Amino acid sequence: MERATFEQLLTTVGQQALAHAAELAPTEETFLPHLTRLQKTYPSDLAKAALETVILRHKARVKFNRADQMYFTREALEQSSGERIARYRAERFRHCASIADLGCGIGGDTTRLAAHGAVAAVERDPLRLAMAAENLAAYGLRDRVTFIADDIAQMQLPTVEAFFFDPARRVGGRRKFSVNAYEPPLTLVREWLTHTPAIGVKISPGVDLAELSDYDCEIEFISEQGELKECALWFGAFRTATRRATLLPSRQTLVAPTSLPLVSISAPRAYLYEPDPAILRAGLVTLLAEQLNAQQLDPDIAYLTSDQLQPTPFARAFVIEAHFPFQLKRLRERLRAWQVGHVTVKKRGSPLEPEALIKQLKLSGPESRIVFLTHVAGKAWVLIGQAV
Repeated sequence: MERATFEQLLTTVGQQALAHAAELAPTEETFLPHLTRLQKTYPSDLAKAALETVILRHKARVKFNRADQMYFTREALEQSSGERIARYRAERFRHCASIADLGCGIGGDTTRLAAHGAVAAVERDPLRLAMAAENLAAYGLRDRVTFIADDIAQMQLPTVEAFFFDPARRVGGRRKFSVNAYEPPLTLVREWLTHTPAIGVKISPGVDLAELSDYDCEIEFISEQGELKECALWFGAFRTATRRATLLPSRQTLVAPTSLPLVSISAPRAYLYEPDPAILRAGLVTLLAEQLNAQQLDPDIAYLTSDQLQPTPFARAFVIEAHFPFQLKRLRERLRAWQVGHVTVKKRGSPLEPEALIKQLKLSGPESRIVFLTHVAGKAWVLIGQAV
């Protein structure tokens, strides 16, 4: 969508086109026939923009509770944090009267930051900045934000108490995995710290931690309902730890101590724990094992096992009914003896493909089980169990 088309979308005629498009309930599959229909009443660019907006608003409902009043580009929506994560992160800024949102995009994080203080929202893409202004209006917060069209890598930085920095992780439509390839790169933070002593940064949860070794910051991995969502870096006054794993919506958090416990290994026991992905990425598996009085099955595998069940928000727990070195025939015989007709296959460290294994098992019966393909002391092993 071009900026001029977006401005047209905000007019009375544009809002009529949006309402008409919403009545059609368009999907990706029905886009073309609906476009042909709308083009009979509205200019082609406006009809297309209206349909795209309705489709993106529908997708955005899982992230924003006011999605039906907001505006998006497809890429910006994909990159934006959900409202729950943005609200959680913004609480670090709760004592800041003034904040700069550097690279505000469509304003998803700006809405949460503006709940705590006055925000200078900076974005070099004029379309995204215009959308951000409308999105802040949808939350009744537009008056708390100053919108600045500029390049954060070149501009004179605003004088505020804290920065929030969301660098672009896609350049020219291609995903960038290195923090040095972000646009602008993470290295700018070092310069900014001399100007503003409190900085929060949103980056990909798949970051290579070796790239962060020279940065003096807290590294926080955040998962939502068991799915790893993002990594946040906290610099200066915002830093409260070296490494942290946080689970949403419960907000349970686990912080790395000065030194982590050593790996402790055990053969499979009565219970198996599958740590939350935020725990894995934060490197806190041995800390969790110590808290659960559990051990790892293998030094390179993050499954934990114990004799006693200890409920924890940081891992899913399973009762183990059988375990043995992997052998297809033995596994099939055991499952058939239990009349298992449905299995869920989980794997860590195994080259086997779950769907292929399920076909090879050729099971039928009323029972269901979870099959874990993993390593125990370096050897291929299978565990059979059920969720607690």
